[in-house]
Amino acid sequence: MSLPDREKTELSRLLRRIALAGLVGSLALVSACTVRPLYSSAPLSTGSTANAEMASIAIKPVRTRYAQQVRNNLIFGFGRGAGEPASPLYSLDLGVTEAVESSALVQVGTDQDEPTAGSVTLTAGYTLTDANTGAVIAVGKRAITSSFDKPRQEFASYRAQIDAENRAARELAEALQLSIAQDLARHGKAAG
Repeated sequence: MSLPDREKTELSRLLRRIALAGLVGSLALVSACTVRPLYSSAPLSTGSTANAEMASIAIKPVRTRYAQQVRNNLIFGFGRGAGEPASPLYSLDLGVTEAVESSALVQVGTDQDEPTAGSVTLTAGYTLTDANTGAVIAVGKRAITSSFDKPRQEFASYRAQIDAENRAARELAEALQLSIAQDLARHGKAAG
């Protein structure tokens, strides 16, 4: 059985109208979106660029080795290798904690229960404030985990953990950079 020709044409017209309405609706939805690169050279509402604002963040001193690794990577990333700013617009208070865990017990040829793999988790909480007014701009928290092998030699195991801390510190600094750049972009829109 087949539909008469009249019903086929009405059905095809209805389908075309639905498709056209869907196309118009999706175009209206897409036209409402605005996308701009986070690190673009386009000015924020204050007239400075995102890169210039990132370069004007001073990071308060920290106490532990792994926190200093995160701080050093942030200073390098914010200033694009130029170091700390002479007259900062923002102040970043950074708190970094570490958790080291044994991840796996895989022994070949022995009956000792020594861990053979571990993981280091670095968690950073931050508070970004305006250096002039002291107003809090953003508060956030990020965490990165890095795995490492634990050989039987004590020094080799310690060195593997330090290397994992350094990897986690680099990755955590990159995650914090992105998060703080987003916070600055939001702050720029709110100020404008």
